[in-house]
Amino acid sequence: MATTAMQRTTADTTSRAGSPWTGTIPLLRFALRRDRILLPAWVVGFAAMVAFSVSATKDLYPTIASRVEAADAINATAALVALYGRVYDPTSLGALSLIKLTAFGAALVSVVFVFLTVRHTRSEEESGRLELLVAGVVGRAAPLGAALVYGFVGSIALGLLTTAGLVAVGLPVSGSVAFGISWMLSGIVFTAIAGVAAQLTVSHRAAIGLGVLAVAIAYVLRAVGDLAEGEPGWLSWLSPIGWSQQIRPFAGDRWWVTAIPIAATVILVPVAFALRSRRDLGSGLIADRLGPATGRLSTVDALTWRLQRGMLVAWLAGVAVMGFVLGSVAENISGLLDSEQMRQYIAILGGEQVLVDAFLAAEVAIFGVVIGGYAVSAMSRLRAEESSDHAELLLSTATRRVRWAVSHFGFALLATALVLAVGGFAVGLGHGASIGDVPGQTVRLTLAALGQLPAVWVMAALVLVIFGWLPRAVPAAWGLLVAFIVLGEFGALWDLPSWVLDLSPFAHSPTLPGQDVAWGSIVGLLAVAAFLTVLGLAGWRRRDLS
Repeated sequence: MATTAMQRTTADTTSRAGSPWTGTIPLLRFALRRDRILLPAWVVGFAAMVAFSVSATKDLYPTIASRVEAADAINATAALVALYGRVYDPTSLGALSLIKLTAFGAALVSVVFVFLTVRHTRSEEESGRLELLVAGVVGRAAPLGAALVYGFVGSIALGLLTTAGLVAVGLPVSGSVAFGISWMLSGIVFTAIAGVAAQLTVSHRAAIGLGVLAVAIAYVLRAVGDLAEGEPGWLSWLSPIGWSQQIRPFAGDRWWVTAIPIAATVILVPVAFALRSRRDLGSGLIADRLGPATGRLSTVDALTWRLQRGMLVAWLAGVAVMGFVLGSVAENISGLLDSEQMRQYIAILGGEQVLVDAFLAAEVAIFGVVIGGYAVSAMSRLRAEESSDHAELLLSTATRRVRWAVSHFGFALLATALVLAVGGFAVGLGHGASIGDVPGQTVRLTLAALGQLPAVWVMAALVLVIFGWLPRAVPAAWGLLVAFIVLGEFGALWDLPSWVLDLSPFAHSPTLPGQDVAWGSIVGLLAVAAFLTVLGLAGWRRRDLS
């Protein structure tokens, strides 16, 4: 009798839903309404960043000769080529002014759409809200379909507004459209990748980790591929960010390249739906392992380790591979100088080692910012535990409030130190193997990477402050990190006041290897981190659980 009643209930729900797609449009409207401030803020912010960059560059390089000189300097500096790519038309104002935003900007766009897609898929599922919706007249495929369409619509809006901004500041229409499409396709492809990642894991944090790891791998593939002599190497063509770059806005506008990300999306979307059909609601294809029959966690620190260890292992593996690849190519960059003038200039500065150290220092600085993202993710676990009511259950025991928060904060401090050390060690291992000095380079670059640690700790302490005083605003910490990245990359170009640039903790990190250690900056960052820690814990002690 009970089985028959359950079968009738399932049949009634299926008949009401009618189709796996039933409810897609209402869910899409709900997502757009829910993010009516968040999505427009990201889209307008990115479009404005592009327009401001072009406006500032116009005054810096008013003549063709000045543009060619600047473009040749960029193309002759392998560290800049690895970071941003090449200027494919030295005479083009658009190609030169958008060099920092073509690949690097596409990576930022990709990360944003990974977050937004996971927010409307795995996060909704993990919180239990999606289960309530699916219990009604909502088809099985509708939530994923609505999230993908949401990401596609946001990407298209970004492409259109970016194009309009470039045309408004006086750039050619064709190149402006090509650049807008390059960003749009980056958002679309990584929306589809995030849709696949959301089917693999049980946790939304793990899904975000997979998506961001995909962005990082794509960026590294593009960086290594662009270091090839002449045309980009084959690794660039394996990267969605490389596809965005190879559309070459304002440098030929190669429209045929757009077929590659479109084809990838056409493949990834059915894969996401096929994976969704193979799992139950609330589960992931990468299933969680069952724990022991009896509990073995006797301390709050052990529980924190259990909750955080999976993401830590993934980050360690990712930075180890990335660091080894980047370190291996560092010694070859001096051979990429195709300008005799640049060779003479480097010789005056101190030889080719200066160039190699500049490349390594740039990669170490990127590691610092990227691992700042890991600090935000690790600290966000506090809010996730609170909003899921796990913290309330734990704090109903003898565990004290501050003790619980300190366990996660302490883990974030130690874990970021470990990830930075492993990343620096991997860079040193790759570089040392290529020049025959593994012991010396591993020690040197591990210490250089740890020089970024105080700024990363400030980032973790900022999340603690937000959690302590404005817990619902914890996701805004990601926006704060992006703001720091933008200040570092474009603040000087926009001629912002020095006090604005100094707001970013990463602006005070030492430039290592290659320069002396700025002990004053390091001590200052540690003092700021300590102050923010006390402030955050004070807020957490005073407020109620929310």
